[in-house]
Amino acid sequence: MALIEVEGPEFQSVLEEEFSKGNKIILKFVSPYCDACMALGFELEDIEDRDDVSVLEIDCVESGEIAEIYDVMEVPTMVIYKNKETMLLNTTGVMMAQDIENIIDE
Repeated sequence: MALIEVEGPEFQSVLEEEFSKGNKIILKFVSPYCDACMALGFELEDIEDRDDVSVLEIDCVESGEIAEIYDVMEVPTMVIYKNKETMLLNTTGVMMAQDIENIIDE
């Protein structure tokens, strides 16, 4: 799993690059002082040995325009894509690593 911190101007190009690799993409919308965001980060560490998943971390404070595109109202929010055309999940809150892997493996 690759964790990539992205900001507004580079977001679209980084997203396209990761899709071109054939990876499943997790968009993780966070805020700097959010305890639940940190907890989600710990859960995602449990799947870091996967080569087929890229996590793009978006700071909603620094890149609010990206959060607006995805209608993020709460953090953490996680959006999981199987590929460019198929969204598997859009949810808020912390999710356990095993549940995330089950969704990714669908």
